[in-house]
Amino acid sequence: LPSQNFYNQVSTPLLKKIQFNYPQESVSDVTQSSFHNYFGGSEIVVAGKVDTENLQHLESIVTATAANAELVMETLRDVEELDGFMKKDKYADPEFTRKLWAYLTVNQMLAERNTAPTAALKRNITKSILQMSLDHHIVTPFTAMLIENAEKDEIMLADQPKDPRRGCCPGTLGLTPNAPNNNKGIPAWANVTAVPVSFMPEQRSPPVSSLSINRVDNDPHFIIHLPKSQRNICFNIDSEPGKILNLVSDPGTGVVVNGQLVGAKKTQNKKLNTYFGKIGFYFKNKGLKVEITTETITLKDGSYGITLTWSDTGHIIRKQLLISVKKESNVTITVGEEMSFMVLLHRVWKNHPVNVDFLGIYIPPENQVSPAAHGLIGQFASEPEVYIHHQRPGQAPEKPQATMEVKGNKLTVTRGLQKDYRTDRVLGTDVQCWFVHNSGKGFIDGHYKDYLVPHLYSFLKKP
Repeated sequence: LPSQNFYNQVSTPLLKKIQFNYPQESVSDVTQSSFHNYFGGSEIVVAGKVDTENLQHLESIVTATAANAELVMETLRDVEELDGFMKKDKYADPEFTRKLWAYLTVNQMLAERNTAPTAALKRNITKSILQMSLDHHIVTPFTAMLIENAEKDEIMLADQPKDPRRGCCPGTLGLTPNAPNNNKGIPAWANVTAVPVSFMPEQRSPPVSSLSINRVDNDPHFIIHLPKSQRNICFNIDSEPGKILNLVSDPGTGVVVNGQLVGAKKTQNKKLNTYFGKIGFYFKNKGLKVEITTETITLKDGSYGITLTWSDTGHIIRKQLLISVKKESNVTITVGEEMSFMVLLHRVWKNHPVNVDFLGIYIPPENQVSPAAHGLIGQFASEPEVYIHHQRPGQAPEKPQATMEVKGNKLTVTRGLQKDYRTDRVLGTDVQCWFVHNSGKGFIDGHYKDYLVPHLYSFLKKP
């Protein structure tokens, strides 16, 4: 029967090349995080240390290959959530996760010891195993368990590993409790302690267990606030990396805002997400150009130029244009009292397997533009009449549908949530809006491809 169960399990491979990824700056001492296969009925556990003092949320990315797709699973959870979960069960050991991490780590070191190429390296690994076993009360091939009675006049040695020269089964690991228990064979009065043994058997330990437990936006999304009707209308633009989209083109004031797209590292659901990786501002009447990337903020005035990095906090003032940089957060561009723009930096952790650093831009509707203003955002300086009616259930209960009449078009729109990251750059703030499908078709003038421009400082050509 055990053999049958084993073959039933390995006959149903679900995933291969499974990789768990965590931010290196806040997670350390991670146990085995890559696995060749995941079978039906098996489980995967990964443990590690988290810097809870400097981290509120833990992000993880799991990548894997299935039969017909490349899978990417993203999670973002509160680092204190596990402690809260454990406290709900009065019988749960509050030190469980620490012990589990130690158990997996010792198992991993045992496997590394077996393949150590030199005796010196093997001795160092053995020393580390021994110390961790004593620190975390783990019975290993190099430790034994002493049981002492309450009067401390009797000590018993349990589970002593045997010398392999006299015959020994493969070594296994066990966690020893810190408190008395009533397990059969161990008296309730017993205090249990892990102690080192004086010999180091050369048996092969079992392979490291493949136990392991098993966000950032989509393509550029636009939230257009219509002050008169007090509505938020949203749409996404599905384009390609390297393309430049015009956001604001105002020949009246001589202002241009364009954004260049950058792609994610991998496709998700057979689709490559894109983000703004570079944003350009051209103030023609002042002869000033501002280029913002995920690395630098540069002001150009003819042959004059000055560059700040995102690691700076500072200001640049030139011809009544003020650039204010807040370290690793945002850039605000202010033009007299007429206009302001905010660019937000979204950092992903180093060596993120899927996502890339990107930029978000916020343009207040109060900006003083001319009637000639256009662009994906600029056209809404002149607010269109929007009539939304015939609300009805959608495919999901929380996403009702409705009919929107705008610019002579009747569109089916969906009620949903988009993220505003100005106040919370990690999780964002949910903004309710009516979502226009097909890259805003019917809500924006023309087709989104009409807003593609050749250069970062190009004005939008009139149709």
